[in-house]
Amino acid sequence: MAARVLVTANMPRSWLEPLDRFGHAVVLPEPGVLDHRALVAMAPRVDAIISLLTDRIDAEVLEAGASGTLRVIGNIAVGVDNIDVSRASELDIAVCNTPGVLDAATAEVTMLLMLAASRRAFEAERALRAGEWSGWGLTDFLGTDHEAATLALVGHGRIARAVELRAQGFGMRVLHHARRDTGERGYVADLDQMLTEADVVSIHVPLSPATANLIDASRLAAIPRGGVLVNTARGGIVDEDALADALERGALGAAGLDVYLGEPNVAPRLLAAPNLVMLPHIGSATSGTRSRMAMLACEGVCAVLEGRSPPNIVLAESSSRAS
Repeated sequence: MAARVLVTANMPRSWLEPLDRFGHAVVLPEPGVLDHRALVAMAPRVDAIISLLTDRIDAEVLEAGASGTLRVIGNIAVGVDNIDVSRASELDIAVCNTPGVLDAATAEVTMLLMLAASRRAFEAERALRAGEWSGWGLTDFLGTDHEAATLALVGHGRIARAVELRAQGFGMRVLHHARRDTGERGYVADLDQMLTEADVVSIHVPLSPATANLIDASRLAAIPRGGVLVNTARGGIVDEDALADALERGALGAAGLDVYLGEPNVAPRLLAAPNLVMLPHIGSATSGTRSRMAMLACEGVCAVLEGRSPPNIVLAESSSRAS
């Protein structure tokens, strides 16, 4: 039966093909008016919501939706930290996400940040564009090697494994830590111990109460001097003040970030920090990846509306799994 599906952002209509295929009515907000208050007001009038990671789907939205006909949220992201999954479960509102389809794109950006930070690429480019380059110099822009370096992956989900595959192509030794023993080569049970062996640390866990500020001052200090930190997961996993401290003191050699606490606002200390490569959350930003993400979210919504349980449904007990 046709349903009303609120899509919180404008996107190419082809990305919503599953909704059209099942004959559902797409409800689009007027540009610039879907703030949190408007989302609360619209939630009880629709059967489903296709949301972005920037939409706060909290208890207020969910309870409003439950008072009407809301049955399912399709989040165009792997992470669901913008959704109160526990409250949704209590209200019998399903939540779907987009696992798998953005692994390669995000892994590529992880490698981009790793290489750019380690090889001082953005610093060198800025000098070139500013007319400060006076020619090849033996000791100019010296970075660090990746061949035989140790990469430590915090988390070992799909994206982390995609990074591991690419890092092995560079000849890197790869270690990983997860809450449960993966039984795979390179597993380290103790996160702090793994950090002491790392030349590069890359973050690949979801943001949850258990992982907020997981990489704090003490864990940054555990990374050998000159090490590199990369985060393409969520900003709140790394203590940003501690990271700025480590970069300012030279304890950390460099860092690469694609995510920030309080996006789109970025802490002034990070903007001013040395040896920090920064991107505006573009981990999944290819046209092919973003279209597949949107379509997978729509497919999950359509399945729930038909009374089926799709493979991309998010369970409350697994939404904070750090692996």
